[in-house]
Amino acid sequence: MSRENLDELIAQVGRESQALQAAVDDVDQAAATAFGVNRTDLRCLEVLVRGESTPGALAAELGLTSGSVTTMLDRLVKLGHVTREPEPGDRRKVLVRITPATMAQAWRIYGPIAEEGASEMAGYREAELRIILDFLVRSRELQQRHRARISGDPTGWE
Repeated sequence: MSRENLDELIAQVGRESQALQAAVDDVDQAAATAFGVNRTDLRCLEVLVRGESTPGALAAELGLTSGSVTTMLDRLVKLGHVTREPEPGDRRKVLVRITPATMAQAWRIYGPIAEEGASEMAGYREAELRIILDFLVRSRELQQRHRARISGDPTGWE
């Protein structure tokens, strides 16, 4: 492949990566609207779909202050999306859980995407999947480094 053709292929990959990010952003906005929440609240629900959490862990994962998390959780409880319960082993701590109804709604929204994506991935050979995985990991790490750079966190992009 000539250098000119390689450069064009790299440019196409870049354009498709940007288009993918925009499409994911659009799906997330549609999901936030369907849940009746803002995008930060949606990110919290995405974390809780993976399992229960504490407010402190949510604050760390979402990059929020404890006060912001409290306000967010108050909203999500009021909307019926999450519950707060004392942790059985240490009643001073609180566990936050997504409600069954919200979990079912999340599956209705994201389940078809996951199922169709898995079906499409099944068409690739192992070596191709390893290349795709490498690209996705490197792309995520690139975004994380530059988020840190943009936000002024020198520990994230040395």
